[in-house]
Amino acid sequence: MSVSSSILRRISILSLLFVLLFSGAKAQEEPMPEFNDHESTDKKEFNASEVILHHVMDDHIWHLFDGHYGTIYLPVIVYSSEKGLDVFSSRNFYGEHHNVVEYNGYKLEHNHIYLADSNKAVFDLSITKNVAMLFINAALLVIVFLAVAKGYKKNKGKAPSGIQSFFEPIILFVRDEVVKPNIGHHYEKFFPYLLTLFFFILFGNLIGLLPGAGNLTGNIAVTLSLALLTFIITNVNGNKAYWSHIFWTPGVPLPLRLVILPVEIIGIFTKPISLTIRLFVAITAGHIVLLSLISLAFIFGSIWVGFGSSIIVLFISLIELLVAGIQAYVFTLFTSLYIGMAIADHDHH
Repeated sequence: MSVSSSILRRISILSLLFVLLFSGAKAQEEPMPEFNDHESTDKKEFNASEVILHHVMDDHIWHLFDGHYGTIYLPVIVYSSEKGLDVFSSRNFYGEHHNVVEYNGYKLEHNHIYLADSNKAVFDLSITKNVAMLFINAALLVIVFLAVAKGYKKNKGKAPSGIQSFFEPIILFVRDEVVKPNIGHHYEKFFPYLLTLFFFILFGNLIGLLPGAGNLTGNIAVTLSLALLTFIITNVNGNKAYWSHIFWTPGVPLPLRLVILPVEIIGIFTKPISLTIRLFVAITAGHIVLLSLISLAFIFGSIWVGFGSSIIVLFISLIELLVAGIQAYVFTLFTSLYIGMAIADHDHH
């Protein structure tokens, strides 16, 4: 049984909504490695922790590879009551030797922008590295699934072909093995969101493994936003049986109910927290492990260490490809489970 092309178009629309939701969300970042005016970058001793943290954290610039021409200076968009709305390139924050400087009354400290004269934080809507990755991820989703939807329309009543034949088994797996068993006969209402959620995380995980890519799904602000969407959808659609089970289950003695009630209420909030932490830790830890192994070659300065670490990195990268799919599956599975628990007819069961 094929999947309706309208569902795939809804996936594309939801992807754009994800962009609008997440584009302003950024996690707390560590400071970028700063270079002294009197010390050139090639003389600076290799610092593995700086390199790793700079990769996994968000930033106002994007280093694709080493060197001046491998850096993309992203747009800075800030607002304050004192200066109003300002838009300029993040290039203005970096001097001749890449030292951080003040610009137009603004200063950049620990990757946060403040007013230089008052140290007051501004409302930052900048296109940072992870926000740029978010746009790329969403654009890829829209392009791919509009093509898949076109394939369904073109091959209606025929065997799938092209890109449709690649994605149809994955879509049917998510529908038949993840969504339907956990939600039941009301699954169609939530299927577009869950399918978008699965592919948004999967594409983000896979793109993040590319050299020079940003750590989108390893950003806790992004994983928290995804978990909050699940939290809202779950509790807004929760039926009477779901809420009565939380606040007052018939037949349970009052003293025991008073003990269980705080645990049930806490459980409402621990579900999105667990979704947030699980995806954030799994993806970020994978990036840190890979970068740590690559850094061994520069730390020891040995071709043999470099060769050995490269072989290990190759196998770890294959494992990370598996983890990328597993984490998308797990997040979608638990989201389906939480929604299914909220809308299930407990009396009927």
